[in-house]
Amino acid sequence: MPATPDLTLYYPFEEKHFADHCFLCGTPTTPAESVLVFDAWLLERYRLADQQIQLLDQSVQTYQNLRIPCCPSCRTRYVEPLEATVAAAADSAELRALEEKTLFLWLGKMFYGILVLELLNELNPLIKPQYPLSENGQMLRRLQAFFQTFQALRVPIVFEDFTPASVFILETDPRQDPIPFEYDDDLTTMTFSIKLGNTVLLACFIDNGLLRQAMRRVYQDARRPLHPVQVAEFKARVYYGAHLLNVVPEYFPRPVLPTDDHIVYDTLIDDITREIFNPWENSGYGQSLQEMWKRWQIPYTDIMRNPAQPLSYLYDAQGQPQVLSEFPSA
Repeated sequence: MPATPDLTLYYPFEEKHFADHCFLCGTPTTPAESVLVFDAWLLERYRLADQQIQLLDQSVQTYQNLRIPCCPSCRTRYVEPLEATVAAAADSAELRALEEKTLFLWLGKMFYGILVLELLNELNPLIKPQYPLSENGQMLRRLQAFFQTFQALRVPIVFEDFTPASVFILETDPRQDPIPFEYDDDLTTMTFSIKLGNTVLLACFIDNGLLRQAMRRVYQDARRPLHPVQVAEFKARVYYGAHLLNVVPEYFPRPVLPTDDHIVYDTLIDDITREIFNPWENSGYGQSLQEMWKRWQIPYTDIMRNPAQPLSYLYDAQGQPQVLSEFPSA
């Protein structure tokens, strides 16, 4: 007879139990009880263990030292099966075949792990960040909303008629993009990106899929092998779009009956008193492009040569999808 599912939701924010309690259920943990933010299969496959990552306080950690508290039960029942599912799909190049909820939870686990480590670092920073995350009220509200949906990793939760995040899957042209692994994020806007071989996964958390809806034409046009400069352009659109998001969804679990084996979430976005997205400004988008195009050293003046139509490699001058076999030389 299957075990009765635990439908008790957990929220770590009132007591700020981040350092010594399981990140999924809140059970007190010992220092030895933890999981890797980037799982062991990623460290082995992409040789990341000793590679370094710089946190917001300018301190440096190796990937193998990025860990978050996790009790043995949650590790074996939830985290390890999730990682095994994604690893198997990555082995067979079938990441697109995974349920979007699975990808949301897998990307969310890494995003949340990094964010928790950044918040803990701010308690004793090497150098105080210019814009501390713990002082960003909007980001903290988004984080709490995100954690409500992220509980679906442990608790059986059904999202009624909505998806919590915008998840994008892109394919790079292997002839043009030899870099096997990349990762970046924008914690304040709840965005995350990871590159595994020829596949790039992006997520904008806590937008109820609004950004993907707004970008449906660009996303459809990008469903082909892309040059890395085109992938960077797509990411610039996602990251800038997330920056413009002006609402934080609310989530409401329905009352649980004694016979229920899952929780149903409803959602509400207050779009009556405010716009969902702030107005798009090409100057701001151009700055996002400049940041994403650092590898190619494309100056802002070139990007904004036509202020009404910033430089694009995804589209040609006529606004049609552009095939880019190589990066144009100066």
